[in-house]
Amino acid sequence: MEPKLNPMTGGYDPIQRASALENAVYLRLMVPLGSWWRDPLLGSRLHELAREKDLPRVRRLAQQYAADALKPLLDAGEASAINVTADAFHDGWLRLSIRVTDAGGQEQLFQHPVAVGG
Repeated sequence: MEPKLNPMTGGYDPIQRASALENAVYLRLMVPLGSWWRDPLLGSRLHELAREKDLPRVRRLAQQYAADALKPLLDAGEASAINVTADAFHDGWLRLSIRVTDAGGQEQLFQHPVAVGG
């Protein structure tokens, strides 16, 4: 196991360890799509939502952007199912709840904050 990446700070948590998919999910959501030289398909468009208002349409976009970013985990066989929901979390933030069923059949729940314009 490797150190866990903290979604709120972007740094490693010195105490907690990441599950098999935890850091993979985090990186696919946080890296802007096309910005990593080694794999231009890694990443998401979630960063684009920082300019959008917190509306139901934007929550649906966040769900779609997250699902698109995580699809490579399904294609590679690392996950067998991924379900993403979004809700209003706090002023200027959405919360993505992501249920990932790994290749071994274990379900994991990840919470991921997304900044949106007020």
